[in-house]
This record gives sequence, C-alpha cells and structure tokens, in this order.
Amino acid sequence: MGSVNVIHSDPNSGPNQSEISLIAERERTATLIESLSASLAAVIESTADAASDDEHDPEGTTLAVERGQLVAQLERSRVRLDEIDAALERVGRGAYGRCETCGEVIDPERLEVLPAARQCVRCAARNPSRRW
Repeated sequence: MGSVNVIHSDPNSGPNQSEISLIAERERTATLIESLSASLAAVIESTADAASDDEHDPEGTTLAVERGQLVAQLERSRVRLDEIDAALERVGRGAYGRCETCGEVIDPERLEVLPAARQCVRCAARNPSRRW
C-alpha cells in the first residue's frame, strides 16, 4: 500500500495528535490488507489443486467459507483505508473533527474510537446508513 501525502493545516507545524493517530491507523490497516491478501492468495492456490479436498476437516470450515470470509475482511479493510485517507485529507483542509452533516465539533472520545468519523454521534444515529 502506498503512503498518503498529508498537507498540514499549518505548514510550519508538524503533525498533530489526530494526524499521528490516523497515520498509525493507516499503517496498521495497510499491513492488515497485505496479510489478508497473502492469506487469500494461499487459499486460492490451495483450491487450484484438483486433488484438494474442500471438506478437509468435518469439524472445521471449508476452503470456500474461508475464502469468503477473507474476501469480506479484505473489502472492509479497503473501505477503512479509504475512510482513513479521507480523514487525513480533512486534516489537511482543517476540517477534521467537524461533523460533515451539521458542522458541529465531533466529540473527541468518538474520534478516539473512530478516528475517521465524519459525523457526530447525533447525526450518525439519525443516518445509520453511513459507515462512519
């Protein structure tokens, strides 16, 4: 995964704590994507073997189920990476920490739990279809 160029709201200052947290979260997510991709490739490779027994362990999951779970985890991780990149862009514009719906400040505790949050708790509760 490539890194993001972050534009600081104040070019004379270094990154703030929110930005540092987002960058660290981005690195963790990118590492997870790489790991999931490698696991998925291994599962796909093992299913390419015609002699592969998909019901390898009656007590365990099948390779098809494992592949499906990895694909879903990989997709969620890619969406998360996109959201983190969008949050880093908001930091650069000076808009990070403001609700995109009502414009109010997002509670710092919410940002601590969901650093890429775009909405305050109140707006997120009214519009549950949005991810963040």
